[in-house]
Amino acid sequence: MSTENLKTVSGAQLLELNLPPTKFIVKGLIPQGFHILAGQPKIGKSWLLLHLCLQVSKGEPFWNYETSKGTVLYLCLEDSYNRIQTRLSELTEDAPDNLHFAIMSKTLSEGLDKQIIQFIDAHPDTNLIVIDTLQKVRTTSGDTNFYASDYRDITSIKEIADEAGIAIIAVQHLRKQKNADPHLMISGSTGLTGAADSSYVLHKTEISSLSANLFVRGRDIDEKILTLKFNKETFQWEFISGDTPSEYIMKNDEVMQKLVNYMTVNETFEGTAAELANKLEIDISGNVLSRRIKKFENELKQLNIFYAKERTGTQRTLILVKTQ
Repeated sequence: MSTENLKTVSGAQLLELNLPPTKFIVKGLIPQGFHILAGQPKIGKSWLLLHLCLQVSKGEPFWNYETSKGTVLYLCLEDSYNRIQTRLSELTEDAPDNLHFAIMSKTLSEGLDKQIIQFIDAHPDTNLIVIDTLQKVRTTSGDTNFYASDYRDITSIKEIADEAGIAIIAVQHLRKQKNADPHLMISGSTGLTGAADSSYVLHKTEISSLSANLFVRGRDIDEKILTLKFNKETFQWEFISGDTPSEYIMKNDEVMQKLVNYMTVNETFEGTAAELANKLEIDISGNVLSRRIKKFENELKQLNIFYAKERTGTQRTLILVKTQ
């Protein structure tokens, strides 16, 4: 039996290829490919996705991000048309013809991939498909290798997204077990997130709060954490701010906030880390405070707070300067 040789491209050839740039459905936030949106039950994932679908179908900004206008398919597999109609009417009085909904579909093993391809063929300008939820289109198999099963299912959908140059977003639940990294709370094996191009986790610290964070991580996007707030009058998640993970941590770090406040008033400090801890009135060792300042050095620079360390004999001196 003959085997087909590998098709390769050299590094020199690759650098000369005129490849098209990655297409973004929502600029800087959602590129082409397969993505997972996960969140706690009843947190408002459907409201967020419906607003996203509406904005993309109209080509209007989603929060402060530009969108690429195109046909959108929203598979609302846990809803009825009545419920979708009610939600849609809360968001708009003028829904476009290129926004499509379905409340039933085949599973992945029954031919969902063919249904999606048929829809794309009928609507060549399609650029976004939402599957709500992923679990509704999967079938239980006897495969005990959960990683392989998850990876296989996701790859079949991802191939469609890559071939068509569109974004497909599947909704997934979160595990009950908490984790410092919200992306590791996504239900399923690591094959699920490993095969996906990006993952988005909508998470509330207090379930009764109207505020939530959207944790964003992907191959073609910068990792970020968006702070959102749900508006009960408009039924939309409103954008409050967006930070890198380190910026987000610093904003929520009481010690660093005290340091920033101190430097805003005093503008300069020169002394040991232990002396600075006393100035900040915090119960923390000098070594721990010094390491924490070093960790957030770049974030402090963005706030025009510059850090240096000098050594005189056995004593280490911290120098902090706040400029205008």
